[in-house]
Amino acid sequence: MAVLKFRIYFEEDDSIYRDVAIKHTQTFLQLHQVILKAYEFDSKHQATFYRSNDNWQRGREISLAQYDKQYKVAPLLMENTVIGSEIKDPNQKFIYVYDFVKNWSFLVELISVSKEESSKIDYPALIKSEGIAPSQYGTKGIAGDKLTEMEEKYDLKAGTEGFGTEGDDDDDLGEGEGEEAEEGGQDDEV
Repeated sequence: MAVLKFRIYFEEDDSIYRDVAIKHTQTFLQLHQVILKAYEFDSKHQATFYRSNDNWQRGREISLAQYDKQYKVAPLLMENTVIGSEIKDPNQKFIYVYDFVKNWSFLVELISVSKEESSKIDYPALIKSEGIAPSQYGTKGIAGDKLTEMEEKYDLKAGTEGFGTEGDDDDDLGEGEGEEAEEGGQDDEV
């Protein structure tokens, strides 16, 4: 049984991608689900695939459902469409769009076909993850939880505790005194 390996690029940054392996007899619904899992997105929104060419032009639509919009040709449905039936080229490409309001777009490219499946893998499967995935709802920073931990540890939001300002009467150096000390190479006595 053939196993297809797809690379799913985040359209806005091709250094962010996920490689997934799926059997040619599995459906686009299963591909849709593994993409969402790979990018840590929920499954609450509309989605569709478009068959594509080397120029990433949108062709025949393979949709999660028939949506209330104009179609040139009725879409194929993900749950009824076997992936192998839509592979027309050894470098077949698809465009995957998720959440029509946010319009998350991913470029899906067939990168290899293997004739043997691995008994150790439960298909479809994420097999490689590169780059930090975008956050679906904009709540995850670049460093994810690490950024939040750093803010709490160093209390970056607290402000300037421990720093004096020019004109303070404290024993701390103010901005003006610190600059003079650095420039002159000597410390002023307070």
